[in-house]
Amino acid sequence: MTLKDKIDQDLTAALRAKDTVRLNTLRQIKTYIKNREVELRSQLDDTGVVQILSTLVKQRRESIEQFGKGGRTDLVEKEERELKLLQGYLPAALSEAELIQLVDTVIAEEGGGDTKAMGRVMKAVMAKVAGRADGKIV
Repeated sequence: MTLKDKIDQDLTAALRAKDTVRLNTLRQIKTYIKNREVELRSQLDDTGVVQILSTLVKQRRESIEQFGKGGRTDLVEKEERELKLLQGYLPAALSEAELIQLVDTVIAEEGGGDTKAMGRVMKAVMAKVAGRADGKIV
């Protein structure tokens, strides 16, 4: 079962259960997926869906930070619920040790221990972690 199929299935279940937070979040995910497919003029695979989910997770984290600074605890709670839901569709996150090992491996492969190769190494690492680690941490 693809990730899109799982999202469709969960959307139907949320609709039946009348779970509005889950329903609204899943509808938003589907909208982002559909817009991206129209933009690309092709169907997204699981990798493309994971990229969209990663973007949405990043947006939620930034919103939580901003709402927290503004003292809007009601919106922080809403965003945290949505964040938890979105993270459920992403692959398991890498531990710090796994991430360090992956970065070291990519640096060895790319032959870049200096700052000139940083962009090349970051691009390769981000392609390998796809949704399993935040870019800021990498």
